[in-house]
Amino acid sequence: MLKSDMPFRIRISLAILLALVLTALLGPLLIPVPTLKDTVPAIQLADPDSQFIEVGELTVHFKTSSLPPLAGGPVLVFLHGFASSLYSWHEVLETLGRDGWSVAFDRPAFGLTERPRRGEWRDLNPYAPEGQLRVTLELLNALEIDRAVLVGHSSGGALAVKLALESPDRVAALVLVDPAIVREGGPPRWSRPLLFIPQLNRVGPLLMRRFSGSSGWTFLQAAWSDPRLIDDETFEAYRRALQVDDWDWALWEYSRSTYKLNLVPRLSELSLPTLVVSGADDKIVPLERTKEVVQAIPNATLAVFDSCGHVPHEECPLPFIEVVKGWLLDQGFFN
Repeated sequence: MLKSDMPFRIRISLAILLALVLTALLGPLLIPVPTLKDTVPAIQLADPDSQFIEVGELTVHFKTSSLPPLAGGPVLVFLHGFASSLYSWHEVLETLGRDGWSVAFDRPAFGLTERPRRGEWRDLNPYAPEGQLRVTLELLNALEIDRAVLVGHSSGGALAVKLALESPDRVAALVLVDPAIVREGGPPRWSRPLLFIPQLNRVGPLLMRRFSGSSGWTFLQAAWSDPRLIDDETFEAYRRALQVDDWDWALWEYSRSTYKLNLVPRLSELSLPTLVVSGADDKIVPLERTKEVVQAIPNATLAVFDSCGHVPHEECPLPFIEVVKGWLLDQGFFN
């Protein structure tokens, strides 16, 4: 009988290694993915003042201030951050729109905006930064907004800056709220191909479902200086996005399609009026990082709110409104 020249212990080690590789490759494909329970089409969760509009290939959910646009007043377009929705602006939308017009919308992957699956869009991936940019511009076109003051929070602030750099004729001014620019979210570019392999594509949505439990509550609490101020209405509003069909899949697609925009070297190109605001107790985008943004943008103005965290427009809405309105007045946006 022929015997292998390979030592027995090495053959065992190789067999174990092969088993581990096969497990890593095939294991995720064998994990059962149960269907989400108790989810419904987005339209069933709409509020009386919800509006929907066809923007390119998507049906986008948006709300506006109740009064019709006031001629000569500024049009403010609000861009919320990660794992949020247009509800984030509910304390400030109406008041800031009284002297012009306010529009807030759910960015793709969030709120009640349509969540297409991979393969259901013909052109740009709506969850990727370039797709988010396209959707925002197409919404401006659909609502016949020539130029807007973009009010962007966290990752929405990065999107606002990107739009101002790429389409400066469409942006009259920027209000950046705790912007995620120096400290960006998203995986590094080198890792992105790994996020699209079948194994991760299968288990990715399962990972996102953690947001429906304690992980989501921890994330929400971290955004506030005093989590005790999070009332039941706010908690339920954030949970509503977890009741929409395919929310887990869309959040996974957004997470793996996001990449660092590296905007810091281009901030000096911004020549439009810019207000940057921050909560002094921001644990997600620390104040020091926001100050770096202010220093890089020519003639930018900084406002800091004491006893506020990452969401000053929710946690400290009255001083937020006062500062933004005063700054817009100083910049000549009111007749």
